[in-house]
Amino acid sequence: MTLSLWLSLLGASTLISFTPGAGAINTMTNSLNSGFRRSMWGILGQQAALLVHVVIVAAGVGLLVSRSPVFFTAIRYAGAAYLVYLGVRLILAKAQESGDIDVRGRESAASMFRRGLWVNLLNPKAIVFFLAFTPQFIRLDAPVLSQYLIFIGTIVAVDIVVMWLFFAASAKSFSRFTATERGQRILNLLFGTLFIFVAALLVFIH
Repeated sequence: MTLSLWLSLLGASTLISFTPGAGAINTMTNSLNSGFRRSMWGILGQQAALLVHVVIVAAGVGLLVSRSPVFFTAIRYAGAAYLVYLGVRLILAKAQESGDIDVRGRESAASMFRRGLWVNLLNPKAIVFFLAFTPQFIRLDAPVLSQYLIFIGTIVAVDIVVMWLFFAASAKSFSRFTATERGQRILNLLFGTLFIFVAALLVFIH
């Protein structure tokens, strides 16, 4: 993996991790209910599920495109289009009324890990997302295993840092910000624009 491609992976991974979703909500809830340090157990559960998703998608994509560079390129462009779709959908999304946080009380480490695992593992959109996302960073003319290790390692490392040092650390202030319609619109516009920017960047640098 070239440095320019890895920097794009780093940027895209950071963007994806910062985008509010089920994992972020789970992390914030753990931090509010069980404390900043113990919220790491839920984050580790989420990463275990992420690893499962990436391995499954990587194996499937490898079988499908190992002998078809044309199909590989088609998937790559379809993935970029999917990122644009996500961006447009975020920009056009209506602000949601804030819901009450599910108060679970102080959980054991094992319970938080399991909940984090299932939060990500049972997300049906994750497989589709990584199916579109993975081919952006894998070159068929280079050793595949090392590329996947760098790919998985980068995504997991970035997600742990963002989940723990941003969502968990700023749970209270962040939840208050996103509770307002104006705050949601600002975040939707910001992340939607960045999704489109990353999609365009990936098409030109691969």
